[in-house]
Amino acid sequence: MAGGTSLGRDFGWLWAAYAAGTLGTWVAFNALPLLAVTVLHEGSAEVSALAAVGAAVGAAVALPLGPWVEFRRKRPVMVAMDLVRCAAVLSVAGAYALDRLGFAQLLLVSAVVAAADITFGAASGACLKALVPAEGRLLAQARLESTTWTATVLGPPLGGALVALLGPVATVLVDAVSYLLSALGIRAIRAHEPVPTRTRGPAAGLGDLLEGWRHLLAQPVLRPLFLNAVLVNGLIMATSPLLAVLMLGPLGFAPWQYGLAFAVPCLGGLVGARLSRPLVARYGRHRVLRVSGTLRACWPVGLVLVHPGVTGLLLVMAVELVLITCIGVWNPVLAAHRLDLTPADRVVRTLTAWSVAAKASIAALTALWGVLAAMVGARAAIGLAGVLLLTTPLLLPRRDKAAIACVDTCK
Repeated sequence: MAGGTSLGRDFGWLWAAYAAGTLGTWVAFNALPLLAVTVLHEGSAEVSALAAVGAAVGAAVALPLGPWVEFRRKRPVMVAMDLVRCAAVLSVAGAYALDRLGFAQLLLVSAVVAAADITFGAASGACLKALVPAEGRLLAQARLESTTWTATVLGPPLGGALVALLGPVATVLVDAVSYLLSALGIRAIRAHEPVPTRTRGPAAGLGDLLEGWRHLLAQPVLRPLFLNAVLVNGLIMATSPLLAVLMLGPLGFAPWQYGLAFAVPCLGGLVGARLSRPLVARYGRHRVLRVSGTLRACWPVGLVLVHPGVTGLLLVMAVELVLITCIGVWNPVLAAHRLDLTPADRVVRTLTAWSVAAKASIAALTALWGVLAAMVGARAAIGLAGVLLLTTPLLLPRRDKAAIACVDTCK
């Protein structure tokens, strides 16, 4: 039953596919930058460009795919995106084996994988909405969120061990295999998937392309949640490289200490995801979103107090633990709410628009905070981001009456 502990065999296959792909991604975390540094001997500017350009080009490529995917069966698209990602990362392993690997290829692979990631994620959201009834979506999203945080904890250490034992391309091969396993899991889903039909007339060119943003900005509950999520994620991620520079530079933390400071707190995400459903059952979805959304903005300002030694390391771990726990509660509740408030014929375009906006925000704010840190110092820039985060709860919706009215029409 959807309201119980089982969401059915087909969701189980979707969950297994997600788990395989997510674990492979985290095992291969930073694999392309590692190859750029250790094999191609590129510098920091090239490695930064690999992350920024690949994500930006990937988002630009994924944007026009949204309307195309919207009115096609989602599971074949997801399988295709898995195979595209598998082929892309395998090309890196092949070029490495032939001693033909180049930086341009890494840039291209980064862009292709980013575009396929966005397209797969949007299609999988629509697939989940079709497979799981409304009353089971929070449970489904909580399970996916728990899987994400479990992979985040386990993947990088496993990847580091593989690189140490077998070389820098080992994690790339694991990533490729994970995409194949994901594709097999999706193929195992047996529920009938009809070809979607348009209910609002023919494609409208640019208007059809922008339909996802139009829905996000016009929906009275989704609009503040969207703006809040994009700004909060952008500000949190913008300070990540600055904190790395501060901890690994002037404060003198060893790389293993830096890794520990962010790996252990990820367990809080697993705890938060497991708490999300009972919290919603007791307090309601709207209140949980407001409280967890507010709390996740309160902690990053504490990172400005980071200092050398064990107490400084414990401070970072404590801040990250409570932050990630709040995020673990927020993410599945938001994801389920977003699906409920989005009509079935706009899910892919809406999720694509959300992902593209999030990536653009992270890229822009990361670049801006890099310039700011060069002017005022990393610690001051981290503090400013923390202060700005304290204002973001003002963007959260005050009431949820519009959501209640919309749910029945959006199922």
